[in-house]
Amino acid sequence: MTSLDKTPSAGTSSTPLLEVEDLVVNYGRIEALHGISLSVAEGELVTLLGANGAGKTTTMRALSGLLPLTRGRILFEGNDITRMKAHERVGLGLIQTPEGRGVFPGMTVQENLDMGCYSRTFKDKAAYNSTLEWVFGLFPRVQERRTQVGGTLSGGEQQMVAIARSLMARPKLLLLDEPSMGLAPMVIQQIFRIIADINAQGTTVLLVEQNAQQALTRSDRAYILETGEVTKTGPGRELLHDPAVKSAYLGVG
Repeated sequence: MTSLDKTPSAGTSSTPLLEVEDLVVNYGRIEALHGISLSVAEGELVTLLGANGAGKTTTMRALSGLLPLTRGRILFEGNDITRMKAHERVGLGLIQTPEGRGVFPGMTVQENLDMGCYSRTFKDKAAYNSTLEWVFGLFPRVQERRTQVGGTLSGGEQQMVAIARSLMARPKLLLLDEPSMGLAPMVIQQIFRIIADINAQGTTVLLVEQNAQQALTRSDRAYILETGEVTKTGPGRELLHDPAVKSAYLGVG
């Protein structure tokens, strides 16, 4: 069952969709993550919040299989995927939209979207068309630009194409790495509204962000990451009013 078929409520399953246990990742002799544990239930929007260098992107790359673990376990739908390669995780429905968008500049928007399909093939043309229609419903601007070359798009449009491309793979869990980076404030608001819509329509989301206000307002839960460790967790809107979070990430206090 894909995100097109259901709209689950957060925490409906007794087994988390994603469970990370004691995650340690090294870059050579430097330990970047110091035993991170977190979970994401089906239907949730969960944020991993932290400053530059906190280990957010390292966490995402480890989850998607692009970095080896020094220690720890990653469970997806109750199955241990710690030793799975990146493409195998994609085949299970663990799909990442990377930091920096990664749009193919010489390809049209439509060709960029179709690149997302190669990771998880469709059973027939009708399934492809249904997914494409869903994606265009979320991103009307992407549909308008479908014949335009990716490299000629604005930064906000490229971010929309990058997320839309990930959705073409029909993710069970969408990993979004810094989707607001480098965008104008009005575009950031639009991107976050779309992310909330994606989640409301049934796609589980793990979001890495620095924009605390936008992320926490929309998150079911959040984890605060500092220098490779989870230092605080709780419901997103509660953390918005936490004095330490307000001081560190909202400039209040």
